[in-house]
Amino acid sequence: MGMADECCCMQLIDGNGEFNVDGLENFVRTTKLNHCGLSYAVVAIMGPQSSGKSTLMNHLFHTNFREMDAFRGRSQTTKGIWIAKCVGIEPFTIAMDLEGSDSRERGEDDTTFEKQSALFALAIADIVLINMWCHDIGREQAANKPLLKTVFQTPLEYLEPILREDIQKVEVTALSSYEEKEGQFKEQVAELRQRFFHSISPGGLAGDRQGVVPASGFSFSAQQIWRVIKENKDLDLPAHKVMVATVRCEEIANDKLRRLSADEGWLALEEAVQEGPVSGFGKRLSSVLDTYLSEYDMEAVYFDEGVRNAKRKQLESKALDFVYPTYSTLLGHLRSKAFESFKIQLEQSLKKGEGFAASVRTCTQSCMLEFDRGCADAAIRQAKWDASKVREKLRRDIDTEASSVRSVKLSAIIADHEKNLTEALSGPVESLFEVGDEDTWASIRRLLKRETEAAVLKFSTAIAGFEMDQAAVDTMVQNLRSYARNVVVKKAREEAGKVLIRMKDRFSTVFNHDNDSLPRVWTGKEDIRTITKDARAASLRLLSVMAAIRLDEKPDKVESLLFSSLMDGTAAASLPRDRSIGDSVDPLASSMWEEVSPQDKLITPVQCKSLWRQFKAETEYTVTQAISAQEAHKKNNNWMPPPWAILAMAVLGFNEFILLLKNPLYLMILFVAYLLLRALWVQMDIAAEFRHGALPGILSISSKFLPTIMNLIRRLAEEAQGQRPPEASRPQQSLASQSFRYQTPPPAGSSSIPESSVSSNISSSESEFESSGLNLIRRRSTNIPEAESS
Repeated sequence: MGMADECCCMQLIDGNGEFNVDGLENFVRTTKLNHCGLSYAVVAIMGPQSSGKSTLMNHLFHTNFREMDAFRGRSQTTKGIWIAKCVGIEPFTIAMDLEGSDSRERGEDDTTFEKQSALFALAIADIVLINMWCHDIGREQAANKPLLKTVFQTPLEYLEPILREDIQKVEVTALSSYEEKEGQFKEQVAELRQRFFHSISPGGLAGDRQGVVPASGFSFSAQQIWRVIKENKDLDLPAHKVMVATVRCEEIANDKLRRLSADEGWLALEEAVQEGPVSGFGKRLSSVLDTYLSEYDMEAVYFDEGVRNAKRKQLESKALDFVYPTYSTLLGHLRSKAFESFKIQLEQSLKKGEGFAASVRTCTQSCMLEFDRGCADAAIRQAKWDASKVREKLRRDIDTEASSVRSVKLSAIIADHEKNLTEALSGPVESLFEVGDEDTWASIRRLLKRETEAAVLKFSTAIAGFEMDQAAVDTMVQNLRSYARNVVVKKAREEAGKVLIRMKDRFSTVFNHDNDSLPRVWTGKEDIRTITKDARAASLRLLSVMAAIRLDEKPDKVESLLFSSLMDGTAAASLPRDRSIGDSVDPLASSMWEEVSPQDKLITPVQCKSLWRQFKAETEYTVTQAISAQEAHKKNNNWMPPPWAILAMAVLGFNEFILLLKNPLYLMILFVAYLLLRALWVQMDIAAEFRHGALPGILSISSKFLPTIMNLIRRLAEEAQGQRPPEASRPQQSLASQSFRYQTPPPAGSSSIPESSVSSNISSSESEFESSGLNLIRRRSTNIPEAESS
């Protein structure tokens, strides 16, 4: 491969400023530049036309840039910008040959391309060679004096420390004339070539370079740099000093911004702000910013004033943009702290019993003042940042919180008073409905008015501290009154659903108890019809009370209509007849009550009629039981035959009666039989047995008849064999007779007791009687001797 192929020389930018994109892509691909990563360097050369730039580059880097033909005279050989790969240099190095300045072809006025190409070389190259002849030193253009003048036209005493530092990086090499001393020139160039080996290593010519573009992005980066230079008219300056000021001030500003971002004081301040509010934030941040802005001013003071000031503003703007998020975070902490302080202060103030509105005003003023002080402490001298939006958000948060707390407190007050109203009304109203007389609704109205007015008074006092407008207060008071009324209405509807149970309870109470509230005993003297009518009337009155809500004290005819239709029994006969139909009109055949609004209706007339029918059916059994008990009591207490039977016995038994009178033995036998039957009657308590019914009585007597006969015979035999005086047995017999005679019969309502229990009770009573009778005889017999001895 020849040198021409290895160096791969190509024109990057032509004389008209057109960028050779395809050629550069081919160069990168052919030379495998895109595989080098960051291990590559760019060396550019600039200088006057025909000063030997291309010749120097070819000997220095073994490239094949086109050289001037001396026999044709001085002319423009290199047009635009050319690049080539340096042969034999490590790392990969690109040589860039620029069109010479001060050319006759471009003339005096067309220096724009020269400035643009020089700026491009400064932007893209790591090493820049400025080639000039020794005899041109001291000239204006040939020695590149305008550019050097811009760089070095400053007071030496200020630049001395900077120049001493930078001069270490600038080297001046004198080379012999190629035309006059070619051999010596080549030796000196060979020595200079060694300086470009490992140029990017520490200590090399470009060892301190920064911001290197990876080799894979070299093509794109070069295109963008040239496009920016071409399109930016601000770079089309009349002198080199503006160009240099722009580049240098930009570099200084970027360096200060980079150092600001790594400043330990700033990093510590930023970290502290992330945790919460920082006291003295504004002073500390202002000090950090002042440090780097002052350094910029000192380093850029001798550059073009317009460029210097513009770059300073850009630096300040970027620095402020850089630190503003931290400032914004600090404002967020101040807002959160003030907001939390408001909530705590408000809660404490309300616990002390202070008015809500007054507490909100005091706490709001205190917290807003606290926030304003924090904002003043966070302000910096370099900017007048506006915290009004954060302040407005804090105020909105406080208003929202106050409104939320206000709603919660008011809801709690309302709920508390509603609960008290419910407790004060539900129980008493239910008790009044249980009474269910003509004064029930009047009592409910008085109760409702009394409890509502008391609740409204307490409620008005409780919400006075909220300082609400009168319209809102009136609305809330009216809602409280409506709630109290709804409690009564709800209870009324609840009780209306249980009206049938209440009616049956009322009927049972009136029917089964007398005027002294004592249980009735159906002896046969009670007027069951009248008692039934009174009990039904009380139940119907309860139904009329529950038929409609009467909280507005409006008269109605519900009770009279119910009594006339359901109790009098004459309503059906007196009902008007519809001539077209021929049937009587039922006043209860309606779903509405006259003079009662639909919302006050509890039970419709039709429902009342249906409830009354069901009520009568379910209470009929109670009346039937009472009648049966009364008849049973009469039968149990009336053992005499009817008068006609007595008369028949007297007529039919007259002959037998005369026979007994004529034969006293029969009379004696009858008397003994009477005594025996009487003893059996008393011993078996036949009257008590038949109180439970005829069949149970017969069964019980039949089971006890034989044991009772045997018991009487045994006792007669014992008395006949004993040594007791006759007087001892008579008291015992009389006592036994009395105990049988005055034994209390079971109540009439015990007909539901089983027969087995009845038999067992009788047997136990007999055994108790026998033991008690024997004990009494023994005690009496023992007492007689004692009395005689005394």
